[in-house]
Amino acid sequence: MPDLLIELFSEEIPARMQPRAAEDLRKLVTDRLVAAGLVYEGAKAFATPRRLALTVQGVPARQPDVKEERKGPRVGAPAGAIGGFLKAAGLASIDQATVQPDKKGDFYVAVIDKKGRAAIDVIGEIVPEVVRNFPWPKAMRWGEAKPGALSWVRPLHAMIATFGPDTEEPEIVRFEIGGIASGDATRGHRFLAPEPIKVRRFDDYVAKLEKAKVVLDPERRKHIILTEARTLAFAQGFELVEDEGLLTEVAGLVEWPVVLMGAFDAAFLAIPAEVIRATIRNNQKCFVLRDPQAAKLVNRFILVANTEAKDGGKAIVAGNERVIRARLSDAKFFYDTDLKVKLEDRLDKFKGIVFHEKLGTQADRIARIEKLAAELAPMVGADKAKAQRAARLCKADLLTEMVGEFPEVQGLMGRYYAEAQGEDEAVAHAIEDHYKPQGPTDLVPADPVSIAVALADKLDMLVGFWAQDDKPTSSRDPYGLRRAALGAIRIVLDNQLRLQLRTIFVQELSHHLVQRAMPDDKWPVGHRELSVIHQGAQLRELVAKELLEFFADRLKVQLREQGARYDLVDAVFALERQDDVLLIVHRVNALGNFLNTEDGVNLLAGYRRAANILKIEERKDGEGAFNEPANPELMSHPLERHLWNTIQSTRDEVLDHVSLAEERIGRPGFEDQKPFEEAMESLSTLRTAVDAFFEEVTVNVDEKPIRENRLRLLNEIRAATRAVADFSCIEG
Repeated sequence: MPDLLIELFSEEIPARMQPRAAEDLRKLVTDRLVAAGLVYEGAKAFATPRRLALTVQGVPARQPDVKEERKGPRVGAPAGAIGGFLKAAGLASIDQATVQPDKKGDFYVAVIDKKGRAAIDVIGEIVPEVVRNFPWPKAMRWGEAKPGALSWVRPLHAMIATFGPDTEEPEIVRFEIGGIASGDATRGHRFLAPEPIKVRRFDDYVAKLEKAKVVLDPERRKHIILTEARTLAFAQGFELVEDEGLLTEVAGLVEWPVVLMGAFDAAFLAIPAEVIRATIRNNQKCFVLRDPQAAKLVNRFILVANTEAKDGGKAIVAGNERVIRARLSDAKFFYDTDLKVKLEDRLDKFKGIVFHEKLGTQADRIARIEKLAAELAPMVGADKAKAQRAARLCKADLLTEMVGEFPEVQGLMGRYYAEAQGEDEAVAHAIEDHYKPQGPTDLVPADPVSIAVALADKLDMLVGFWAQDDKPTSSRDPYGLRRAALGAIRIVLDNQLRLQLRTIFVQELSHHLVQRAMPDDKWPVGHRELSVIHQGAQLRELVAKELLEFFADRLKVQLREQGARYDLVDAVFALERQDDVLLIVHRVNALGNFLNTEDGVNLLAGYRRAANILKIEERKDGEGAFNEPANPELMSHPLERHLWNTIQSTRDEVLDHVSLAEERIGRPGFEDQKPFEEAMESLSTLRTAVDAFFEEVTVNVDEKPIRENRLRLLNEIRAATRAVADFSCIEG
C-alpha cells in the first residue's frame, strides 16, 4: 500500500513547541485520513529546529465505495417536496427511489452509490486545511498582509508531500498554500549543506537528510548529545550532571549536534553549586560537570553546537566562556550583595507587598504561617521555637537579588543565607524544605521542624482560599491548591503523622472568617443562609467540611496511583469526623485486603441484602424507623438469636481493635495496619451468622412486632459494619 511523506520546512521553530507540534501534525492528518475512509497502518512525526515531518504508512490508494441512504418525503407528498428530494439525491425520477414503510407511513428512500476518490486527491485537500489551521500557541504572518494570508510559527519556506507505493516512483501531492507550492525538495543543514535535496519516500528522505548533516529524529539527537557528553566528561575525569529537561531543549536547538567542553574561572566555585548550574543552564543552555569522587561541581561545562567548525569549535567555546564568565560575575555580585543583609532585616518590606487582595500582604501570610507552625510543632515532634523561627524567615529570600534573578532557587538560597548568618541547622533546612514536595517525584521533608513549616505553608494557603470561596475548578487551579493538598498528604503519610485536620481547619478559618459579617446578598453562594443563623462557628464548620472533602478527593488520586480503590476512600471518609489521613489510609488498606477474601465478599453481599430490605421498608415506615436496638425476647428463631449474639460480641471486638489502632498507629514500632486487620478479622465472624439467618429466617412476616424486630436486627448488621467503614459506598 502507498506511503505518505509530509515535510513543512521553515525558519527556526522554538524548541519548547516542537514536541507538541509534531504530535499535532500526526493527529490532525491521521484523524482526517480516517474520517475520509483512508485507514492507515502506522504513522510517526518528527521535529527539528527547521522542519516538521510526518510519515504515514499503508494508506489505501483509494477511498472505499459506499452506499448512502437518503430519506425523502412521505409517499403522496406535494410535487415541490418530491422535486427537491430528487435534486438533492441526484435522481432523474421518483421511480429510481425505493419506498420504505415507517411508523408514520411510507417514505421515499434514495440509495446513492458514492464512488471512492483517489487518496492523493483527498490528501491534497487535507494537508492545506491542516496547515492553515495549525494550532500553534503563537504564530506570525510575513510578507504582504493579504486577506487569508498564511499564519505559521515562523516563515514557511517549502513543503514536501509525496505519496506512492514502495515499488513505484511516488507522486507529488499537489497543493499551494500562501504562494508556496508543494513539491519533493527540501534543504539540509543551514551552513553545512544548504543546497536543495530531492527526496522520494521516507527512508530516502531520512538518509539524504543525514548526509546533509540533519538528524531528523529528536530522540536520536538526544541520544547523541547524552552519549558524547558522558564520553567527553569521562575522558577528562569528570561526570556529567544530567538534566532531562535541558537535554530535550538542547536537542530542539540543533539539527547536527556537536558536543564541546568549555571552562570558567575556578574562583566562581565559591558561589552555591545550584546557582552556577542555574546560571549556565538558563543563560547558555549548557550542562555542568562534577568531580565523581567529591560530588562537587568543577569549573567545566558541556555545550552543544549546531555545526562542525573548521577550528574544531575553539571560537564557539571561547564565545560561550565569555558569556558564562559575565553571567557568573553577575551571580557572584548578587550572592555577595545578598549576604550583607540578614534575612530578618528584609521582612519589613513584605508589609507593602500584597500576597492576595483578599488574604492580605505577604507579612500577614508569614504571620499566619508562623502561628500555625508553632501550633503544629508539638503535633509533629518539632521544637516550637525553631519552627516559629524557620516560619518567620522562610519567605525572606524572595526579596534577595539572587532569587529575583533565578526564581527556581527560592528556599534553597534562604538556606544558604540562613547558614551564613549562623541560624540553627534545623531552621536553615526548614527554610529550604518548606516548599517541598513540589511534585510526585520530589522528596518529602523528614526533619520535624521542616515538616511543621512545610505543612503550615500549605495548610494556610488552602484554608485561606477556601475561606474566600476561591477554590480550584475542573479547568483552572492558578494557586496550585491541588498540589498543596497532595503535598500535605504526602508529608503526613511519609512521616506517619497523626493530625486532626478538621480541628486544624476550623481553628485556622477563625483567622479569616471571624471578620466576615456581611449583608445577606454579599455572602458566597451556598453560605448565604448561614448569615442568618451563625455567621461564625457554623460557617467555619461548613467550610472545614468542604476542605476536608477536597482532601478526600486528593487522597483518592494518591491512593489510586498506588492501586487502591477510590470507593474504599469514600467508605471510610463517610464515617463521622474521619479526618486523620494516616488512620484513613491504614483503614482503607485493611478494608481492601479484607474485601479480597471470601469472607469479605460474602459479608459485603449479606450487608447489601440487609441494606436493600431496610431501604424498601424504610420507605414505608419512615427513615430511621428501625434504629432502636433489637429485642432478644421477640426472637423466636434460634438463628435470629444467634445472629444477635454474634453482632453484640463482634461489634465489641471490632470497636476494641479500632480503638487500639487509633491509639497505636503512628507511634514508633506500630507503623503497620495490624490492628485494623484484626478488626476486619473480627468483622468476618458475622459472615456465617448473616448467611445462616437469610437462609432460614423470613424477615417480613405478618406479625408486626416480629417483623419490626427483625428489621432492627438488620439495622444492627448495618451499624456493626460502620465501625470500620460505610459499606453502602463500596462498589462491585
